[in-house]
Amino acid sequence: MLQPYRRLIGLVAIGSGTLIGPLDTAVNIAFPYIVGYFGQPMAMIQWVVICYVLTYGSLMLVFGKLGDLFGHRRIFAIGLIVSIGGLFLVAVSPNFGSMLFFRFLQGLGTGLVTSVGPALVIGLYPEDQRGRAVGMFTMIFALGGLLGPIIGGALVGLFDWRAVFWFRVPIALVSLSLLVLLPKPAQRDAAPAFDISGAVALVLSVSSFLLTLNQLLRAEQQGILPVIIPGCVCLAAIYWFIRSEGRAEEPILKLGVFRNVEFTIINLTSCLVYMVTFSVVLLIPFLLPRLPGLSIAEAGVILAVGFIATSLTAPLCGPFVGRLRPNWIGFAGVVMTGLGLMAVGRVSGPDDLPWMVGALIVQGVGTGLFQVAYLYIITGILPPSERGVSGSLAMLTRTLGVVTGVTALTLTMVWLQCRAAIAGHDEAAGFLIGFQGTFSLAGGGLLVFLIVTLIRPRIWLGRRDGIPARQPTEPGTDA
Repeated sequence: MLQPYRRLIGLVAIGSGTLIGPLDTAVNIAFPYIVGYFGQPMAMIQWVVICYVLTYGSLMLVFGKLGDLFGHRRIFAIGLIVSIGGLFLVAVSPNFGSMLFFRFLQGLGTGLVTSVGPALVIGLYPEDQRGRAVGMFTMIFALGGLLGPIIGGALVGLFDWRAVFWFRVPIALVSLSLLVLLPKPAQRDAAPAFDISGAVALVLSVSSFLLTLNQLLRAEQQGILPVIIPGCVCLAAIYWFIRSEGRAEEPILKLGVFRNVEFTIINLTSCLVYMVTFSVVLLIPFLLPRLPGLSIAEAGVILAVGFIATSLTAPLCGPFVGRLRPNWIGFAGVVMTGLGLMAVGRVSGPDDLPWMVGALIVQGVGTGLFQVAYLYIITGILPPSERGVSGSLAMLTRTLGVVTGVTALTLTMVWLQCRAAIAGHDEAAGFLIGFQGTFSLAGGGLLVFLIVTLIRPRIWLGRRDGIPARQPTEPGTDA
């Protein structure tokens, strides 16, 4: 068992390294300054996002498998080195084209680090404390997303847009320097096999799916062809991946696990939770400036309420998720998330701000409960030897949910506003109708999905956690 001080050092090492991914929310603040510096139209900022998200999103599951085969600490260290180089090069990019290429490099590093982060944190604790471990990891990730815009705004004000990239270099260096203090991974007797064909098919299917969603938002301006082409590539790559995994000696993901109904439902639920909760950061920033008497600082605090609630809930819930029923906790989390989002949809003016704060707290607590329960369940269904795959799959559902949310929520908001305009409402009333309707549909849709899954109530409410017994691994060992 790891001594407490070594576990603390391990948490600092892995936590600081993991933070460089969610801290990329700092870049959102710098978007106008980036396109202004390079003389690009605002529409080009989409490629700053696409190059990064498509890279780490499509590669995470592959990197998680590499971590299982060659060692999580090794993959994490390589990711830190690549991230340091990518962040530095983005910050010194001489032109917009080179910046996009280095964003791709940064995404590569983030994918490597994020894919094995959960497995490394879990490895610091004995198996019977896995709940505490996933609570800590969830808190770390939530804190990164919360602090990113705050730090980014301060750095852009003090320096310029480049600071939102280079400030993470020393954080990654601290993580890399402390990483050597973690226990060495167990040695393997023989070089493990790796499913190259399946890896290529997986990367192609995920990246083309994400690109299809991105282009769907621009179909009205660009036509349907940019949507159809990546969509067809995605379908072909999925077929290729399924066939490849069926023949591979060591598949990236054993597809037979999806015969476990709980495994399939919990992953679908995760995608949906991340999709609907993205409405908070996507739509509320457009509402708050419309409320009279609200300062920018106050608006920032309101927007952060849900993330603070998630950050506090995760470590508090973690120690209990293994003692209680994680499926019960996950169910309660989804219910609270849906109700919180629906409550936000009741906001109509500045007098409703206390109601909004309360609704965001409910949503944040619910999301924190679900995230901890989800990561605990999924890392329990897959064996300890596949902790890299299970952890990276959890990160992949987050990415898929967020990117899907951008498209689905935006289209919903636009559709509702168009209907309001046709009905004769002015722009302000139309916006409020779209805002309220989108949140009501997001929260209500999540609850409807949950009710449908109760066709098999034991998934969520059974007096079992659905997790097969596993042999505990020695804390600190690395697959």
